[in-house]
Amino acid sequence: MHRCRLVLPDAGPDKWSDVNGECGKNRQSPINIVTKKTKLNERLTPFKFTGYQDTFESIIKNNGHSVQVSIPITATVSGGNLEGTYKAVQFHLHWGKDGGPGSEHTIDGEQYPMELHIVHMKQRYNRLEEALRDPSGVAVLGFFYEESSSSNRKYDLLTHALRSIQNTNGNTTLRKISLNQLILSEANMTNYYRYDGSLTTPGCTEAVVWTVFENPIPLDKEQLRAFSTLKFKNGDPMVGTFRPVQPRNGRVVYRSSSAAVAASAVLLLASISTAFGLSHLN
Repeated sequence: MHRCRLVLPDAGPDKWSDVNGECGKNRQSPINIVTKKTKLNERLTPFKFTGYQDTFESIIKNNGHSVQVSIPITATVSGGNLEGTYKAVQFHLHWGKDGGPGSEHTIDGEQYPMELHIVHMKQRYNRLEEALRDPSGVAVLGFFYEESSSSNRKYDLLTHALRSIQNTNGNTTLRKISLNQLILSEANMTNYYRYDGSLTTPGCTEAVVWTVFENPIPLDKEQLRAFSTLKFKNGDPMVGTFRPVQPRNGRVVYRSSSAAVAASAVLLLASISTAFGLSHLN
């Protein structure tokens, strides 16, 4: 997903559109998702995953701007109103500094510590470059992280591997990892948001169907901080690896039937209790 040849130390995200015109178009990602402006879409049903439970061996690499792992097995996602079946290509992460705000997407202005992107392309394509020529050729599943008081043992392999890839182009082998161990249980993946957007690095290609899950993945402070020990090409700490949110430009963000219900239910209860309190005083 990340094509960062154009991202130079002196060309930050605010200058990307000068370097690559695509980055200044109208369907850019990430965005701030305003829950009260989302539109319910009953077709946003639970996803069907295949191969996500299979363990595989792959290379984890510090590519100079993130941590990326290619997916060598056939793992697919369908359902959820996607246009057919999409196969997983790679996953990577975005983070802040020492567990501080670092997600790319934000929810009602809230930025989470980190965000995972699992990049898929339509099954009929052989290369990501081909899929990027199709306006809906790429589907990315985005997951937030939140700080937890206890460590997430399922992430031990990944966070321990970071010690071996501190410098740009550093890589090591990840053994016996599965996509399922990195994400939420299927029961916790029914709440999500959907919109049409782009890659979040140059070339910023507008060919991505985004799914952003509401429920975050828990990691403890040390696990989150481990990502900040990596280094950019120039030797600086690899922190703040997220693109700022982009204008929505009138795009509709859809929500699955269960997304944002909890928040509105809380507001409803609050208004009922307030009304009861007022009537009780009268």
